[in-house]
Amino acid sequence: MTTKSETAPGPIDALKLLLAAAVLVGGVVAYYYFEDESMLLRVVGVLVGLALCLVIAFQSMQGRELWRFIQGSRGEIRKVIWPTRPEALQTTLTVFVFVLILGVFFWLLDMGLLSITRFVTGQGS
Repeated sequence: MTTKSETAPGPIDALKLLLAAAVLVGGVVAYYYFEDESMLLRVVGVLVGLALCLVIAFQSMQGRELWRFIQGSRGEIRKVIWPTRPEALQTTLTVFVFVLILGVFFWLLDMGLLSITRFVTGQGS
């Protein structure tokens, strides 16, 4: 049997996410408020605010679900069969050749349509 906290986020989760957003906004506001301080200190402040925001957000139900999704995605990435270097180079070369061919085709098509339009409208000399 599932409880309400396992099926739907409650008001505490909404407060956690609201607090996380407030911490993030506070870090950005502090960055601009302390404009006379060194850039390094201001950037560290924003990064600390971002880290706190993530820690707080991952304590909510939505954050835990997001973390499980990220972990599952990492597992799926490990299952991917990545192309070898020759396969990657061959695919890249094929893409470049087709882009070049289509670029020339559309350029010629554009020039042809421009010539036809000039002839029909009488704008050419």
